[in-house]
Amino acid sequence: MTPTMMWWINAVEAPVVAALFWMIHGLKKDVESRLERRDLRHGDGLARTREDLAEFKLEVARTYVPLSVIREADRRMSEHLLRIEEKLEEIRHEREARR
Repeated sequence: MTPTMMWWINAVEAPVVAALFWMIHGLKKDVESRLERRDLRHGDGLARTREDLAEFKLEVARTYVPLSVIREADRRMSEHLLRIEEKLEEIRHEREARR
């Protein structure tokens, strides 16, 4: 039994094809892991950006809104809440009077 040309081709071809499949599998795993790491970095960067924006908004609110405007808004809201409370008390007294 002498090795023919086809036998040599098959003997060499099978390991080469197996090696190619192994390399493709390794490349696929590597690409997937890189994509996952990139997604994590992207998510972290987005979270940091949102935190920075929230801090900036808070700083703007503290720095650029005059205290007099804040006090005026607080006074107006308090007056409005007191009016609502008075109306609710009137309604409660009217209901109690009907009983």
